[in-house]
Amino acid sequence: MNRTKCDECGGKIIKNTVDFSLYGISLGKFNAEVCTKCGEECFDEETSDMIDEAAKAKGLWGLGAKSKVGIAGDSFIIRVNKKLAKFLDLKKGEEVSLRPETKNKLIIEV
Repeated sequence: MNRTKCDECGGKIIKNTVDFSLYGISLGKFNAEVCTKCGEECFDEETSDMIDEAAKAKGLWGLGAKSKVGIAGDSFIIRVNKKLAKFLDLKKGEEVSLRPETKNKLIIEV
């Protein structure tokens, strides 16, 4: 990649080393093309592969999951798979806080 102009805003692109985080955990610093105007970061394929490997090494690969809404009595339930529960260090009977961020986004805080 050797862009000089940002595809998003038309700003100037510079090469820089940036910290890449996934789920709030740093995977390290990686080379990227960065827009000086909007901050858009682009990684080449080789760097993307390195980021994927770092995510796998830290056990963050594949944490995103889908779940179906179920019913238990008068309540709706959402299941959390074992891998995600382990990452979040959830325990049976532990209380969590739920709140809507928007009409389409639910925040669950442990």
